[in-house]
Amino acid sequence: MRRIIESCLYVDDIDEAERFYTELLGVRPFAKVKDRHVFYKLENGMFLVFNRKETEKDENVPPHGYYGKGHIAFAIEDSKYDLWKDKLKYLGIEIEKEIVWPSGGKSIYFRDPFGNSIEFTTPKTWGFCWKGYTEY
Repeated sequence: MRRIIESCLYVDDIDEAERFYTELLGVRPFAKVKDRHVFYKLENGMFLVFNRKETEKDENVPPHGYYGKGHIAFAIEDSKYDLWKDKLKYLGIEIEKEIVWPSGGKSIYFRDPFGNSIEFTTPKTWGFCWKGYTEY
């Protein structure tokens, strides 16, 4: 196994999710089906946001999800950690917790409008550097 290609979260309102994640991530949706899903292409993978009730109606593709709140962590650069904190503050998003890990990595935790746990984390969080990050 080399890497994760896609990760997903479930929400109740695709339009609200699109507004939130487009503004937060600063990228336009890669694909959208009204009331069903909105997808974002990131540097090394896809971030999928689904309306669970709508995906359960699709007989062609198995539902991707779960019931309840989920978690996803987005990779950020060490040098941009404070910029992301400032952006969250600017967008009126409350930071739930900040953690400095024993490995030297740092994480910012907050919630999306649906209660999902969102994390922005730096490369050393898991004790190794991610490919493409040359700050070390």
